[in-house]
Amino acid sequence: MTNKVVVVGSGYAGAGAVKAFEDAVQPGEAELTWISDTDYHLVLHEAHRCIRDPTVESKVTIPVEEIKSPTTAFREARVTGLDADERELSLADGDTVDYDYCLLAVGTRTAFYGIDGLEEHSLTLKSLEDTREINRRVEAAAEAATADDPAHVIVGGAGLSGIQTAGEIAGYRDDNDAPIEVTLVEGLDEIFPGNDPEVQGKLRGYLEDEDVAIETGEFISEVDDDTVSIGGGEDEPPTEMGYDVLIWTGGITGRDEFADTGVEKDDRSNRVHADQTFRTSDDRVFAIGDTALVEQGGEDVAPPTAQAAWQAAEVAGENLARQVRGAPLKSWTHDDKGTLVSVGERAVAHDVVGMPISTFGGLPAVFLKKFVAARWIAQVSSVGRAVGAWTDM
Repeated sequence: MTNKVVVVGSGYAGAGAVKAFEDAVQPGEAELTWISDTDYHLVLHEAHRCIRDPTVESKVTIPVEEIKSPTTAFREARVTGLDADERELSLADGDTVDYDYCLLAVGTRTAFYGIDGLEEHSLTLKSLEDTREINRRVEAAAEAATADDPAHVIVGGAGLSGIQTAGEIAGYRDDNDAPIEVTLVEGLDEIFPGNDPEVQGKLRGYLEDEDVAIETGEFISEVDDDTVSIGGGEDEPPTEMGYDVLIWTGGITGRDEFADTGVEKDDRSNRVHADQTFRTSDDRVFAIGDTALVEQGGEDVAPPTAQAAWQAAEVAGENLARQVRGAPLKSWTHDDKGTLVSVGERAVAHDVVGMPISTFGGLPAVFLKKFVAARWIAQVSSVGRAVGAWTDM
């Protein structure tokens, strides 16, 4: 009897795993169903470009029909639950989908850490709809502002997403000569926390060149309709910053839909535990990408990055094919190829494999950033689409 395999999610992990499974499976071994709440793959690490220029949407979205083979069934639906005992996925429309083997690649949602008012008043950057809303809100704030009373845009969280978002809003301001002030707020002492001081310093310099104000060392403690409170305590009042648009990029947590699946999860992050073959506590459920805490030996887990998801997807897709035929599964270990971060039109490269300099900017960094995006697009779609997207990456 043909095995039913289901992949949930169309991000890097899901799209990549579908391609890898199709390449590895033999005819007649399995029926693959791909489920996602969008009928396209979003090149998320370049989605911030849409904040500045919404016409870039066509370059950072790839229809699933360009990715999957004709033999793979696709269903546009939101998965609302998984019952590991019944081997069944629940959909928002009330339908269910049975599986013999399932791969969860649904990504994560934004974490708000219980900060009063933050979820209610902030925008996030997890989807194409998010980029549209940020663009609309920034544009409306700029139209209502003047040179003497500029719009204030605050970006919370100075990780990769926060830095790139702040850079794009600064670019929008400059392109449109808009009266906007941009502030990047990070609770820890440095931007791009946990990374090499050299790359932190390079990014800080680029942001300051773009007239992005940087506030570090105090966490956001409360948000209301028009004010962000930073720091403060029993003996010290918080610093208050007025805002017109607040964007929060400060963390991730697991999706609520999979809170009660029967598969072991981390209590703190609500992300699924998976071993180095991507198998969870249920041997018929696999998990990959941001959805999972993928073991890397000892207490280490794979980072929640696009790069890690790309690498993992190749092995996860092949392992699904191996699973259906009863073959041994491969183990995967993340291999860090380096870091690329854009700040508007510029970019910073750090510890890129094969490069003689550890940290650099300029045209070489911009080229590498474009090349990585184009390579991924070519891998899941076509060289033609990658070439067409090049100028907007």
